[in-house]
Formats: sequence, structure tokens, C-alpha cells
Amino acid sequence: MITSSRHFHLSIAFILAALAPCPLRADQAPSANVAAPSERKVKYYKSTMMPGEVRQTPGKDSMGMDMVPVYGGEDNSPAAIRIDAATIQRMNLRTSVIERGPVRREIRTVGVVAYDEQGLRDITTKYDGWLQKLEVSATWTQIKAGDPLFEIYSPDLYNAQLNYLVALGSEGAAGGPLTRAALSRLQLFDVPADVIADLARTGRASRTLVFRAPADGVVIEKMAVEGQMMKAGERIYRLADLSTVWVLAQIYENDLGFVRKGQAAVVTTTYGAQRSFNGTVELLLLQVEEQTRAATARIALANGDLFLRPGMFADVRFQAELSPSAVLVPDTAVLRSGDTDTVFVVKSDGSFEPRVIRLGERSEGDLYEVLSGLSAGERVVTSGQFMLDSESQLREAVQKMIGGGAAPAQSQSASREHGTN
Repeated sequence: MITSSRHFHLSIAFILAALAPCPLRADQAPSANVAAPSERKVKYYKSTMMPGEVRQTPGKDSMGMDMVPVYGGEDNSPAAIRIDAATIQRMNLRTSVIERGPVRREIRTVGVVAYDEQGLRDITTKYDGWLQKLEVSATWTQIKAGDPLFEIYSPDLYNAQLNYLVALGSEGAAGGPLTRAALSRLQLFDVPADVIADLARTGRASRTLVFRAPADGVVIEKMAVEGQMMKAGERIYRLADLSTVWVLAQIYENDLGFVRKGQAAVVTTTYGAQRSFNGTVELLLLQVEEQTRAATARIALANGDLFLRPGMFADVRFQAELSPSAVLVPDTAVLRSGDTDTVFVVKSDGSFEPRVIRLGERSEGDLYEVLSGLSAGERVVTSGQFMLDSESQLREAVQKMIGGGAAPAQSQSASREHGTN
């Protein structure tokens, strides 16, 4: 036992001797020029159990112990490290001042051009009939409001015309209840007003009726052929108004906090001569797709020249701002170890202190929001801090070895004294 204890102390002495000439050294005592705490302003509070754990307000540390104040001008952190100027130059240490700024992020994703569902229209009739002639016989035909679509023969429609003529003949041009009832039936069949006026003027019922387009659009579906018998309500065409289109952008789950309804978006095409369109988020769908883990943001865009075509891919960008002013730290200054984020703070006397911080959201320019642990105006190491981290961990290990070896040595000495007595 005596021999092993002697070997342990020789090992510790050897390690300390090896560290002695090293230009990296720890501050073991506060400066003699530090004023009384009552005369100084509290800069932050630190943990006595966990080196580097600090906060700006009093409280308990992660070990449940009360945190002690550190006053301005003091450098009594046991984890602080001093480095001479020559070594700093060789280590290529670089520093940066912590500043405040907005927390912003650009969200970039892929969108797909789709039909504006509000511009879709089905062409049907309210009566049975036979399609005598199709004026539009192919899909993707562009049509204008009033263009003829097809010519249809309907016994119900023909009888309604005859009933109207009979009512006019019996009740005269002034009309009566029969005339009004017959006229209402024609109107319920969506017979245009000019066709009804010609019917009253000529006094002859038309065997077929030319059905005209109710609005501008493109025929995206054609469900009938010439000569086909159509039931009331059956779809003959489906029209799409492409003067306005939707862009459906995929927003991944971890970016949902950055996108909201009414937010501006820039949509850029990915083929040919690239064009950009400005729009806003009309709706952020409440569902997240199980396969892609993404929600859909719907953006409405004007498309007067029909440049945007359904099915096209587009690049979509959002500019999001989470906070107008926050403490920001460069990503290169942060050392990550598991759930712990650490930076090295440059003290006023030139020493370096490791400090645990808590990070928030990532901002543009490779910056992170700091929730606690740093204040604006402090200077942190942004390059070469891995050497400082290695020195800090080595010195902590040596201190633990010394603390762990002293107790057994004292215990053995006490045992020997007790045995001698």
C-alpha cells in the first residue's frame, strides 16, 4: 500500500511537472486589485459544482446548488485559462464580439403548380338529351365565354318551348300566370335570355339548342362524344380557369414555425428563362403527410399569360423573422458535446473561460440565437477553441486525480498512526 501510494504521487508530480512549462495555465486566485464585492456590479452567476455553467440571474445550478455571483473585473473562475501572446499567434486563435440582431431564416423548398380549385367548372345540363354536334372535341382547348361547346336535342326542352308559345298565344304579349310559369321553366333549364326572346319573336320552337361556354377556361376533361345520350347532371366537360394558379409548397415539419398564413413568398420557375413571381400564403394546411413529414402551403399566383402550367415544379422561398432582436453567436464559436453547448469567452485580463450556453433557433449568416449564457458585447473564440477545450479537459482530469488520490493517502497515514498508537 505504501509503495502504490508513493507511485501515485510520483505520477501526479510527473504530470504537473509536464504541465508547468506549458504556456496554457489556469488562474487559481483572483487578482489582488479586485474591489470588495459590495462595491462591484454583479456580472453573472456561476455554478460551484459545474465548471462553465453560468446564467444572468441568481438561482440553482443543474446540481441543485446555489449559484454564486461573479463581479465585474473579477477572474476567479477555476476553469479560466491564460495563454501568452506567442502561443495565441501559433494557435491561430480568432475572436468575435457578440452582437444583437434579428433572428431570420430563409426557408427554401419545392412547389408544384396546380389548378386553382375556385376556377374549376363542370359543364352539365339540367335535362336529358342527345349531343348532335360537338364544337369542342378535344381536351386542352382554350375557350372564351360565349363560345359554342355543343348542340343538343332534348324532348323536355322542346316541349318547354312549345308550352311557352301556347301560353303567349292564349294570354297575349302582356302575359299571365301560364306565360310566367312556362317562362320560369325555360329559365330553370338555363335557356339564355336571347334565345327566349327569339322564341317569342319568331313563334317557332327550335329542335336543338346550342350550348355556350359560361366562362373562359381550358378544357381539361371531355366526358362525351358526338351522338351520345347525356342524362341531366352528367359531366360533359370540365373547364379550368388558368388565369390564376396555385403553387403547393412542401414545408417540412421542423420548419412549420417559420411559415404562416399571409406570409410573402417568391416562386421561381426551374425551366427555360427563369421567372419569379411574388405571392402570399393563402393557407397552411393543418395536415402533415405521414410519408414526407411535410405540410402544404398554398400560394395563389396571377397567370395572365398562362406561363405557369399545372404540374410544373418551382423553387419557393420564404423569408421568416422569429425575433426582431436577440443575442446571436457564430456557429463556429460553439463546441457541441451531446446536449451541452460551450463557448470560450475572452475575459478582460486576456484569459479564456469556458461557458455553457443555451441555443435557440438558427438564423441566417451561420448565427444562432442565444437564450442564456452570453450577453451582447462579450467576446468569444471562433477559431482554435478546440485547443482550449483540450487543455480545459486535461486540467480538470488532473484536478480530479489529485482530489481522488489525496483522500486515500491521508486515510492510509491515519491508519498507520492509529496502528502505531
